[in-house]
Amino acid sequence: MVHIFSWLYFAYFFIAGAFFYYLEVLVRAFTFPFDKNRKYIHYISCLWAYHYIYINPFWRCHWEGREHLKGLKTCIYVGNHQSTADIPVVYGLFKPFKWISKSEVLKIPFFGWNMGLNEYVCVQRGDKKSIRETMEASRMWLARGVSMFIFPEGTRSEDGELLPFRDGAFKLACEYNIPILPMVIDGAKDIISKRSKVVNFNVDIYVKIMPPVYPADFQNQPGALRDHVRELMKTNLAEIRVRRNKESKDLVKA
Repeated sequence: MVHIFSWLYFAYFFIAGAFFYYLEVLVRAFTFPFDKNRKYIHYISCLWAYHYIYINPFWRCHWEGREHLKGLKTCIYVGNHQSTADIPVVYGLFKPFKWISKSEVLKIPFFGWNMGLNEYVCVQRGDKKSIRETMEASRMWLARGVSMFIFPEGTRSEDGELLPFRDGAFKLACEYNIPILPMVIDGAKDIISKRSKVVNFNVDIYVKIMPPVYPADFQNQPGALRDHVRELMKTNLAEIRVRRNKESKDLVKA
């Protein structure tokens, strides 16, 4: 039965994707003259993506630290990456930003096309020229006051533990003297794992947003900034898991 529900959900996933994509095309046609950063269609993308989480009452997304978003303008959001389900969860920030994502995603109907429509930044992993172009595109957006969202691990973690961080996000933060806003996500990988086609429809997802971290506090040294942010995220991820385990035990006792 779970396979049937999974296929029904995937069917809805693409039908809704078609609807929202063409809605974005329509909105873009009207906002093109004044929305150079494509902010309006990004907000539709937020609604599009997060509604996949919201429509299932058994996917409970617990947010902590949203107060750290207030008053923050241009920044670089960084988060851990466990699953494709991280993407709709992150859209729940409902903040304007540009993703950095792998270029293969562009080939996916509606969802990849949406990346092009939003002018998100794509990178071909392992290609030095593509990496340089990605950094230049990111600089262009940051210079225009548009925030970036980067998964510094560069790929999804197989076991949910943090992988080594790449330097790009932290070099950009130091170069433009803008804060890093770290966050950790736990539980999204339980919705659908990296190689699975079966959806788990009963999952608690935890998102913790930490206070902004400023490059000046680390003498604008990308390596020191990177190491601090990774340790901060590692500690907070561990704390979330301790809390989740305690809540699960309390639920069993009840």
